[in-house]
Amino acid sequence: MPELLDFSAGLARLLDHRELGVRELADHAGLSADQVRAVLDGAPAEDGLLRRLSAALGFHAVDLFILAGLAVPDDLAPLDAAAERWVPGVVTDAVRLSAAGRRELLRVVRSLPQEERRSVFAPERLAPLVGGPGDRVIRMLRYRNLNWMGMAKTLALVTPTYLSAATYGVIGAGRKEVTPRLVTDFAVLLGINALELAALTGVFLPEVPTPPTPQAVDAAALLWEARRLSAAQARHVGELARSMRGDSHHGLINRPGS
Repeated sequence: MPELLDFSAGLARLLDHRELGVRELADHAGLSADQVRAVLDGAPAEDGLLRRLSAALGFHAVDLFILAGLAVPDDLAPLDAAAERWVPGVVTDAVRLSAAGRRELLRVVRSLPQEERRSVFAPERLAPLVGGPGDRVIRMLRYRNLNWMGMAKTLALVTPTYLSAATYGVIGAGRKEVTPRLVTDFAVLLGINALELAALTGVFLPEVPTPPTPQAVDAAALLWEARRLSAAQARHVGELARSMRGDSHHGLINRPGS
């Protein structure tokens, strides 16, 4: 049975991994050393403090909110939950493009006008047995417009992990262990250093993972940038990705560890 994820302990492990001192982090974040020490001692982290820590550490703020077990503010959530219908297809088509094609697709996503938020992003989730690493990591993927089927499709394409969609629900509910292999592959799609995600979640990696492929790096970047798209924009990008891919069959990419 997984234990409750201790964010303060995870943050301490991350600082140890980076050989980063409390005062140095505080200076980078514009905080006092006492404020950082309080979080490391288990004090609840407030909204503004987490945003400052995330910027200083080079993390997306939404990920630290989730790892800390806090509700994600609306301004950090994806624009449109309905975009999850299209985003996995965008990614799976994109990774079959050339490097130049992937760069062009990413440029298009970034160039689309920002639309107004018309609804609250509130992805459904199973009540976890405990707030363990599985619950937190699956929520991080949900906040990248991936439902369970989207996770299954994209992870099977860019990593060695090949699981059923339902299995991701089991992981999120804390009924399946988050293994070193899963942490490594989740990190690839989240665009996070695997050793640092392992530190934050408390999952020990017995060896240093191999670097992600260029396709996987681009998939993570595309997933992140697509969070700002409406469903209509995501559909447009999906159609563009398919047209760029054309009718030729390039097969699966060379996955790390395969």
